[in-house]
Amino acid sequence: MTSDRDRRGGACDELVRSLLVSGDLDAAWAESFRAVPRSLFLPDLFWTHDMATGRNAAVDREDVDAWERAACSNIPLVTQWDDGRHSGTAPGAVPTSSSSMPSVVAAMLRDLDVREGTRVLEVGTGTGWNAALLAHRLGASNVVSVEVDGAVVESARTALKAAGLDAEVVHADGRDGWAPGAPYDRVVVTAGVREFSPHWLRQARPGGVVLAPWGTHYSDQDALVRLTVAEDGHARGPFLRMVEFMKLRAQRLDWNRFREYVPSFPGDADVSAGSLALADLGDRYRAARFVAGLGVPDCAHVVNPTGDGTGRVWFFDLASRSWAAAEFREPGAPALVYQSGPRRLWAEVERVLTWWAEVGRPGVDRFGLTVAPDGATHAWLDDPATGPLAFG
Repeated sequence: MTSDRDRRGGACDELVRSLLVSGDLDAAWAESFRAVPRSLFLPDLFWTHDMATGRNAAVDREDVDAWERAACSNIPLVTQWDDGRHSGTAPGAVPTSSSSMPSVVAAMLRDLDVREGTRVLEVGTGTGWNAALLAHRLGASNVVSVEVDGAVVESARTALKAAGLDAEVVHADGRDGWAPGAPYDRVVVTAGVREFSPHWLRQARPGGVVLAPWGTHYSDQDALVRLTVAEDGHARGPFLRMVEFMKLRAQRLDWNRFREYVPSFPGDADVSAGSLALADLGDRYRAARFVAGLGVPDCAHVVNPTGDGTGRVWFFDLASRSWAAAEFREPGAPALVYQSGPRRLWAEVERVLTWWAEVGRPGVDRFGLTVAPDGATHAWLDDPATGPLAFG
């Protein structure tokens, strides 16, 4: 007879094998992934997240087969909604804690490039699974994890203790790092970042690595950046690939702030013809969208599609009431553009994406980031010595 534990172990072993084949999981991490399955760190109730549709479906441990199948699948699982204020099985309004796709977890650990004796600071404990994997590989005494949510902290501590991997979990704001445990050889951030904390750089050893999903408020997209901290306190490194993480709580964008920007449409906005089609703006996980965010600072945008290649795209300035809207009424055709306020947001987007096309539409992995000791950032293309990008 096959026990529940054997069945779960088989499913999780198959997940490990698939991650090794895909290259997301480095062989050096395989033993830890087998010994520390994600299922040990999941609550009785979680929600599977469908990446294609955005739908979330509740899974309760009472349905043993479905729960274990989801736990050992390469899918993201939402473990908290609305900062813990949510109850019931229906999804909440905003997912605020999760267990990331195992392929994402494995690839980030691979990119962290640890070895025996490496000391790691993790910003964002979540379920505690990532901290447990680190503790299994490096020893619990070499891992410190910081989490801002008290309930999440207690759940992670309980799970880590039960697994015999009692890494230090600190209840604090991860933006401050954790100075009592510094210096660290590696800092890994497991939430989307819009502003780099100077504390992370100061608490890393010279030559240490900071690995974080970074992006702009232009979209929810992040790109994983691997920074090496220099003796002078600056950190530089390349973007590796597109990802999408829940944002640090203090750096979330409040979309409600834009409701008052456009009391009536189009109002007194200036009207002109655009030169880009909707496809030129880029889609989810596409370089065009990320590059536009690099070149059009302090701007948020949202796409309201109405059909194949048609829809309205909004742009909002974070520092003033300037806004723009581009209406794409025919597939493949340029937009009718409305712009209001002192900042010409659509003109900036056109300029940046025209520059990007002229330089050959480079992928995200050809860009990189430099972070100053005070947290100020600038992006570069191919070589950090070229300095900040001019975008045309």
